Amino acid sequence: MSLSVRLQHQLPGIALDLEFEAPPGVTVLFGRSGAGKTTVINAVAGLLRPQAGRVAVDGWVLFDTDQGSWLPTHRRRLGYIFQEGRLFPHLTVRQNLAYGRWFAPRGAQRESRDRVVEMLGIGHLLNRRPAMLSGGEKQRVAIGRALLAAPRLILADEPLAALDEARKAEILPYFERLRDEVSVPILYVTHSAAEVARLATSVVALQDGKVLRHGPASDVLADPSVAPAGVRAVGAVLQVQVAQHHADGLTELRAGDARLFLPRIPHQVGEHLRIRIPAQEVILSNKPPEGLSALNILSGTVEAVRAGEGPGAIVSVKTPAGVVLARVTRRSVEALGLELGQPCHAVIKTVALAPQDVGGRVAT
Repeated sequence: MSLSVRLQHQLPGIALDLEFEAPPGVTVLFGRSGAGKTTVINAVAGLLRPQAGRVAVDGWVLFDTDQGSWLPTHRRRLGYIFQEGRLFPHLTVRQNLAYGRWFAPRGAQRESRDRVVEMLGIGHLLNRRPAMLSGGEKQRVAIGRALLAAPRLILADEPLAALDEARKAEILPYFERLRDEVSVPILYVTHSAAEVARLATSVVALQDGKVLRHGPASDVLADPSVAPAGVRAVGAVLQVQVAQHHADGLTELRAGDARLFLPRIPHQVGEHLRIRIPAQEVILSNKPPEGLSALNILSGTVEAVRAGEGPGAIVSVKTPAGVVLARVTRRSVEALGLELGQPCHAVIKTVALAPQDVGGRVAT
């Protein structure tokens, strides 16, 4: 199912004026605070009535100001996942899940409760109350409750923002399963480049209430002008396959015609993944490097050089593994003679490939 959004609305300090079409899967709204992400998701949910616009899910119209149509929130068949789980504290997990099913319309195609419980790994939690759950467990139950309401669309407003890194690592694989195994489209708000790289089927980058860029994660994350953290969030997204787990604790990946090593990851040999390589973790050399401890050295050619307003620059290098980005100084660009078509070598420290930047593959 696809999602179509067109919105115009004036708020203090921001004029929302945007339009995008989202394919099935996870569409991420990405941008700095104040860009309009939550305003968009509230308009889709019916919590904000925009001055003009239209939102439809697979042709099912939630509202259309031109036609004068408006579905109230309780009739929009939405599953909403908040930053905190917002579970009913007096109900058990089993009863919280049943509450979601209570909202499913009669005759609607429902997810099997047993399948949802298995997919989210919450079978052993069914008799507990929310006070006995960790933050990650609460979010898994909240996802299950949203699914069991038989939604046409799932809205997730920074669902990992309140969790520490360990709990985020616990929850991300469940969102990947949700993306890959459930046909319901997901509109997901975040300012985390790692979440975008792992989850996004498509990305809508917002700035000042307008669409700055729309496309695959690999394209959007390569543009320093769209990331909330600027150049610090810039990185390449590569499609890889697990080739081998070595006895010394490293995992070998095949990326196109190249190979990469990173600390052991919990994925099976043959599994397809995608990984994010932050540009700030890449060093460039105009000669074949020798005598280095780095295991990941990719030969390629310079595809583009983009100078920033300060002393830095982003260099795109086309390699057999895909396009790799490097954040370097403009002085280094001049010293190395880096220009379009120039041969060079990208050096990536093995330990720079963090577990949170490794996730399931998404077709783009």
